[in-house]
Amino acid sequence: MEQGALAVSIEDADAGTEAETPQFGEPGSPAAPLWQNSRVIALFEPAEDLLQRIAAAALIGGVTDLSAIRIEEVAEQDWVRLTQSQFEPIRITDTLWIVPSWHDAPNPEATNLVLDPGLAFGTGSHPTTRLCLEWLCANIRGGENVLDYGCGSGILGIAAARLGAEPVMGVDIDDNALIAARDNADNNQVNMALRHTRESLDETFDIVVANILTNPLCVLAPLLAARVAPGGYIVLSGVLASQADEVIAAYAPYLSLHVGATHDGWVRLEGMRKD
Repeated sequence: MEQGALAVSIEDADAGTEAETPQFGEPGSPAAPLWQNSRVIALFEPAEDLLQRIAAAALIGGVTDLSAIRIEEVAEQDWVRLTQSQFEPIRITDTLWIVPSWHDAPNPEATNLVLDPGLAFGTGSHPTTRLCLEWLCANIRGGENVLDYGCGSGILGIAAARLGAEPVMGVDIDDNALIAARDNADNNQVNMALRHTRESLDETFDIVVANILTNPLCVLAPLLAARVAPGGYIVLSGVLASQADEVIAAYAPYLSLHVGATHDGWVRLEGMRKD
């Protein structure tokens, strides 16, 4: 960036091979090394001294072999259309689809959630989002009150409302997420109450769903467990299979959780409050 790059990314140079190394991290986790072989991609405005600037940046970074530097010209394109082409409708089940606003619904008879990629997490493509959506499809009968904690884009709460749950509340720590969730709820013509985490939350719910990350889920165990009404359910994701026991242990003083489903190394944890 000091050499004038407009954008810089670092990627696994071995991606797509047997040497590919997935990275999973979250706030509060110990810092982990990245990849054995990394590829740095930088976007620059055209300039005559571009090679010299790239070489200077490489040397500062400790790269002395400059033979692998490659410069390519990026042609002008319709970037909006190119970006949109990367997001196709997503089938969750036969009866539930996530459809970007610029696409026609593949199955007009299904419940189609209109959702575009945005600042807040939750487009339906991530395994943890899919795991939660599948549970909602299988278990909502209509009339349940639902809490979507860490709602992000609002996708889980919106899906619950479209499937018949009422009322539905979304809670998030990020003001931008709440704005995105409000817009998405309006676009899907559903009522979804929204609340910031700084506000008190004393209600109980028939269904509490939280697709966050392991560390915050563990910290939030007393709060989230207390929000489940007697006979109600809690559904948690954002948890790697290797972290499931940690989350189950954190909730054990309040209610019993078990692994309900797995997908691509992620798990969905489920529990029911019996008292």
